[in-house]
Amino acid sequence: MKTIEILISGRVQGVGFRACIRRIAVNLGISGEVMNLQDGRVKVTATADQVMLEKFVSMLYGCNRVIIREIQVSEKERVDFKGFSIVRGIYQ
Repeated sequence: MKTIEILISGRVQGVGFRACIRRIAVNLGISGEVMNLQDGRVKVTATADQVMLEKFVSMLYGCNRVIIREIQVSEKERVDFKGFSIVRGIYQ
């Protein structure tokens, strides 16, 4: 199990992207959270095994109405989340 942080830029806010990300994560058994950032990007923190995390990242491109320009993935210190949540509001 490991934790990654995903920063996604493009047309990713106001199009239902966080709900789509949560749906994919729940279906794959991934725990974590997703939030909008002040600069227009979406930030995802996700914990699962390596194979599921790779599948998760590749499935983000399938969300409707979203135009992904760039995805940056970095490994973080492991965090154990209870489920997968959408953090409301916009954060720095």
